[in-house]
Amino acid sequence: MDLKNKVAIVTGARRGMGKSHALTLAKAGAKVVVSDISQEDCKQVIDEIKKQGGKAIAIKCDVSKKQEVEEMVKKTIENFSKIDILINNAGICQFKPFLELTEQEWDKTLNINLKGYFLCAQSVAKQMAKQKKGVIVNIASIAMGQVGVGFFNMVHYCASKGGIVGMTEALALELAPFGIRVNAVAPGAIDTPMIDPVKSDPKTMEAILTKIPLSRVGKPQEVSNLVLFLASDESSYITGSTVVIDGGWLAG
Repeated sequence: MDLKNKVAIVTGARRGMGKSHALTLAKAGAKVVVSDISQEDCKQVIDEIKKQGGKAIAIKCDVSKKQEVEEMVKKTIENFSKIDILINNAGICQFKPFLELTEQEWDKTLNINLKGYFLCAQSVAKQMAKQKKGVIVNIASIAMGQVGVGFFNMVHYCASKGGIVGMTEALALELAPFGIRVNAVAPGAIDTPMIDPVKSDPKTMEAILTKIPLSRVGKPQEVSNLVLFLASDESSYITGSTVVIDGGWLAG
């Protein structure tokens, strides 16, 4: 899965899975744009990429703001002349009972988790269409409804992740004529800062582990390996798919 001479943007890349994705793509040879809301945190990821012999730049971007997204894409083109891969990863997760959920909290989650994916995909796809080739990988979740599962106190999060899956399928249809593939990855419980509140509650953690046939949470690198495959030419006949990586949770 060689990404030499490829240019990739990874949003939400300052920590957690996003950081892992950025490091993995860079190790495979891609020039990586590390993007997040903190420029300083992104620079630390850049340093790690450079230490392993890779090339990357850091671009501060709030994906919920169209102007910042377009500026990120503009700077990417200025630095690398093209965009081959977009990893839509930026997201937030706030636990809040539905009856206490405010309109502002709903809007913030949907603006980042869903609208942000739309803004990034649209802006990047316009460039990819000119190139007649590209790959977009959207990070969803098994908390996506339908074939996925719902979770207590996460109505806004589940709605955003379900929306990502629907958007992925529709984008795959519209962008296929331009040579652009679009897929989604649906992780289960992965050991990132996002699940720290769950890990701090032994009873909740135990309940989750009983749902996972492999009896453990996943590692960010395991998700990144799948992202790398979908971003590479090795998956050239896959588009419009949502690939689950959950240790067997949904199978149970």
